[in-house]
Amino acid sequence: MTGPFRAPWWCRGPHCQTLYPHVFRRRPALQLERERLELPDGDFLDLAWSGRENGPVVVILHGLEGSLRSHYAAGLVSALAHRGYRTAFLHFRNTTEPNRLPRSYHSGETGDLAHLIRHVAARTGRPPFAAVGYSLGGNVLLKWLGESGESAPLATAAAVSVPFDLGEAADRMERGISRLYQWRLVASLRGSYRRKFSRIPSPLAVDLRRLRTFRQFDDQVTAPLHGFAGVDDYYRRSSSRPFLARIRVPTLIVHARDDPFMWPHTAPLPEQLSPSVRLEISDHGGHVGFVAGPWPWRPRWWLEERIVAHLDGHRFL
Repeated sequence: MTGPFRAPWWCRGPHCQTLYPHVFRRRPALQLERERLELPDGDFLDLAWSGRENGPVVVILHGLEGSLRSHYAAGLVSALAHRGYRTAFLHFRNTTEPNRLPRSYHSGETGDLAHLIRHVAARTGRPPFAAVGYSLGGNVLLKWLGESGESAPLATAAAVSVPFDLGEAADRMERGISRLYQWRLVASLRGSYRRKFSRIPSPLAVDLRRLRTFRQFDDQVTAPLHGFAGVDDYYRRSSSRPFLARIRVPTLIVHARDDPFMWPHTAPLPEQLSPSVRLEISDHGGHVGFVAGPWPWRPRWWLEERIVAHLDGHRFL
């Protein structure tokens, strides 16, 4: 069992914790089986399977503009494979390559996850054992768990660095150094938009050059593409915090007070949580960071150790 997270002397600040694994972590080599899952609406999802064929299946959901190349992704897939699990890594629509429809993915889209859960059950003969979501993917996972309640077929789940209130997170990203993260991610979103709508006509008349913040992009692109009345309607209906009290699957949430993607008060209060939810908040850790270890050249990836320990604790009950 891992102990509580304590940031090392050489990486205590939120930006070091956030950026160090992104910049310096080597991605382990993985043996993968690729699958394209066709969807009822004519679109598709790309999956990457790894690990022991008959192992308990863990579904993994990436963050905004993430993929299997994200620093946290390959590390967890490799760690779970070594523990005998089989992983199904979900790439959201329009991330591996432009998808077929004008719509894409967003923080509150749970229908694709529900379809994947059913697909895993049909393919393997049993539902997934667990699901793990990071950042946006964690918000999707928690919202789906709350929507599903007792009908969710998982044994357990884990979510990391979740933007529980999307409006608060968008406001935070417009302050201080966090604007640099916003700049990079919004630039990536604009690039994804351009690539897709160079192949199909766009239903929107929008000047991408004027969209520099999450709130602007979500108001002009995300909301209208996905049927919301505007950015506030999108944030209100897609934030996971109102769904936390309805979760019935044993769920671990790992969060840091110094996460530069949201305010310290964005984390839910104990009375907003279901008894099935365990919220672990550390003072440090940044956004999907949680880097430990005695020296910079000998880092320890505490986050995946904690996730694996949580899954093992429910696997071997």
